[in-house]
Amino acid sequence: MNTTFFFNALTSYFVVIDPIGCALIFYSLTLGQSTRQKAKTILKSMAIALGIILSFAIAGERLLTALGISMDALRVAGGILLFNTAFRMITKVPEDQSLHHESPHDVRIGHITVYPLAIPLMAGPGTLTLTVLLMANGEQTVDQVMVIVAAVIVLLVTVLLSVLSGKLRKVLGQTGDEIIQRLLGVLLAALAIQFVANGVNGLFLS
Repeated sequence: MNTTFFFNALTSYFVVIDPIGCALIFYSLTLGQSTRQKAKTILKSMAIALGIILSFAIAGERLLTALGISMDALRVAGGILLFNTAFRMITKVPEDQSLHHESPHDVRIGHITVYPLAIPLMAGPGTLTLTVLLMANGEQTVDQVMVIVAAVIVLLVTVLLSVLSGKLRKVLGQTGDEIIQRLLGVLLAALAIQFVANGVNGLFLS
């Protein structure tokens, strides 16, 4: 097993999914719910997100081949998409603040498990693009399995932090949340530029 590849995948998923940010948004959407209700909601969202990620991991590259899209082209497009996400993370007000105005009764459990929790928070365009790219970069089957393991680990961390989101919110506060969001944005921007560089190299220089 390529441990460097695994930790790269783990770090990439952590940055793109952003378990801390997801947990804080989850906290805003589930104000007033019991711990049991929160656990049920986030576990269902995780199952949906994992199913989507697995689908893209298994069939994503085949779909691209059928459409005549090369992996290098996807690297460039995916890098631009991820950079856009990173730019918004760095420059915009944290998303959970925009959701605080909603009453806990405005959004029911059945309405938030798929959107916005599963899609786009846990299995958004950035996550799915990253999944296809990592699977394509895996030189051996064990590397591809490690991609799935990395995704599962980050999703489990997201679930854990979401269940404990009330305490997390108190510890971090608004300032801590903003600092983390921006640091993760910088890391994601660097990752996105690397994807674009690799794609351009493959398209024009190889």
